Amino acid sequence: QVQLVESGGGLVQAGGSLRLSCAASGTIFSINAMGWYRQAPGKQRELVATITSGGSTNYADSVKGRFTISRDNAKNTVYLQMNTLKPEDTAVYYCNTDVKKVYSATYLRYWGQGTQVTVSS
Repeated sequence: QVQLVESGGGLVQAGGSLRLSCAASGTIFSINAMGWYRQAPGKQRELVATITSGGSTNYADSVKGRFTISRDNAKNTVYLQMNTLKPEDTAVYYCNTDVKKVYSATYLRYWGQGTQVTVSS
């Protein structure tokens, strides 16, 4: 099995910063893309940022210049540094990874359990 464990969410004032982490563990052979999504109450889940195995990144327009995604391949971990947070960033943040398990020929997408980020005005 593959497990994703997220950490780093919490309550912060507008203008503050948080750093989210998501560590993948289990019978992992390799990891391709990793990413962060978020879902606010009453809204659909939306892309925040993604990073490929080679380090190429992609961001939602709403977070460009404020958020930075990175990864540590040796630790199978993806990070999201969030700066200059705004109340509209309040959401549950989910990480995902595309994992090829040992003895598998294909990549499958796995999701974390979600971590709450609340930004007060």
